[in-house]
Amino acid sequence: MKATLRNFLIFFGVLILLAAVWYFRNIVVYILVSGVLSIMGRPLVDLFCRIRIWKWKFPRVLAALFALIIIWGSILLFLYIFIPLVTKQINHFTGIDSEKIVRLIEGPLEKIEKLFVSLNPSISDTLSLKAYIASKVSEVLSIDMIQDFIGSIIGVLGNVVVAIFSISFITFFFLKDQHLFFESILMWIPDRYVDNVTRALNSIKKLLTRYFIGIVIQSTCIMILIDIGMTIIGIEFHQALVMGLIIGILNVIPYVGPWLGLFIAIIMGVASHINQDFNTVVIPLVYYMIIVEAVTHTIDNVVFQPVIFSSSVKAHPLEIFVVVLAAGFAAGVPGMILGIPTYTVLRVFAREFFYGFKAVQKITSSLSDENSPEKSRISNVLIEESKRLTTRKRSGKKSPGKAEE
Repeated sequence: MKATLRNFLIFFGVLILLAAVWYFRNIVVYILVSGVLSIMGRPLVDLFCRIRIWKWKFPRVLAALFALIIIWGSILLFLYIFIPLVTKQINHFTGIDSEKIVRLIEGPLEKIEKLFVSLNPSISDTLSLKAYIASKVSEVLSIDMIQDFIGSIIGVLGNVVVAIFSISFITFFFLKDQHLFFESILMWIPDRYVDNVTRALNSIKKLLTRYFIGIVIQSTCIMILIDIGMTIIGIEFHQALVMGLIIGILNVIPYVGPWLGLFIAIIMGVASHINQDFNTVVIPLVYYMIIVEAVTHTIDNVVFQPVIFSSSVKAHPLEIFVVVLAAGFAAGVPGMILGIPTYTVLRVFAREFFYGFKAVQKITSSLSDENSPEKSRISNVLIEESKRLTTRKRSGKKSPGKAEE
């Protein structure tokens, strides 16, 4: 009866906790984002703390403040460079005549219509790809839609200001006190599990630090490669820079992101060559853009991804693919972005608390390091054995004296 009541109370408590997390989800997101920023900014804090001028040592408060300024300064510099470029592209899109785009692709559309009609003659009266494309292009390029989009951005700015202030405040204290984030978690953990959770949190910190820094480096390298490639094939440098930015950011979405970014880049490329001949200029340009993306994607798969996934999250490519696929089905694009970090956290905790299961040993074998449960158990056994031997030696030294008395 007591066990049933205890299980019911635990279940009820978990439900209340989940409901509270959902109700305060914005605050939870602020804390998680601050945790990620503090993980990425901690190397800067450690670097500043190593600075010594005579007997003066860099205070950790000042190091945390400087690291936070550098993080936000980098973000602001990034926005300062790219917002004018993106604005220029939006202005260019608003000046495009939708009828001109339809006339540009009118020939290929007629061929496609004839193909469908030959396959199914009954749809000849209802099929009009030209009218459909014209209506969709008009919707996309309409000034009303762009104004609504800009208006929605302005409406979100108030929430963004609150988010920036909250994240900055929380991140500063996470950087200042490197144990604050861990302690805020450990205070909810029973004493008998503190060692396991501490080991798990240390492993997660190392793995996710490598992962997030690797993602930033990967996206930057892809942006540079796309920018160089698009410039070589004849795209204007500023437009190539925006294309590289879009593809680099969307590359964070595994597998799907690069090709989604390429689709947007192709639309931009076609729109910028709207007055050129479709067969001799536009189609070859699209082919060259696909080649640039394919070469960049190959370099990413061969060079960047093995370094990031094997040395950071330490997971097999097939594992990554299945996790991303499942996360995408469960939560869409956000799930695909957060799937790998979440899987990494679950693997580490599974290694700590369920290491006795064969399946857990198999999927966490690549995580084995100095903090692994098996090595921790061995070290604990050795410590206990050494204590026992020391106690025996002391008792052995005392016994002859007692015999003489």
